[in-house]
Amino acid sequence: MTDCILVFVTASSEKEGEKIAQALVEEKLAACVNVLPAMKSIYRWKGEIASEQEVLLLAKTKDRLFEKLKKRVLELHSYEVPEIIALPVLAGSEAYLGWVGKETL
Repeated sequence: MTDCILVFVTASSEKEGEKIAQALVEEKLAACVNVLPAMKSIYRWKGEIASEQEVLLLAKTKDRLFEKLKKRVLELHSYEVPEIIALPVLAGSEAYLGWVGKETL
């Protein structure tokens, strides 16, 4: 097990996703954020089934930064309840994981 995590965040548009990604990397809350465009999400919201185009952000960071990263996403995000889910990184390239450590707070 490593001290790195992968954080999933959905956003309403590529523009919003890029704004969030840019802030997380600039503020060293994530070493890298991938913005994956053109995803369709189907979900239940306030008793109704909704279907929306979204983008998915994949943020690579350290587990101890999750609360700060989550707080910053909530400040920047347009959704009332944005998806912010963290998964542990069990293993990876030592060089890459070292780079994540160097590029974050």
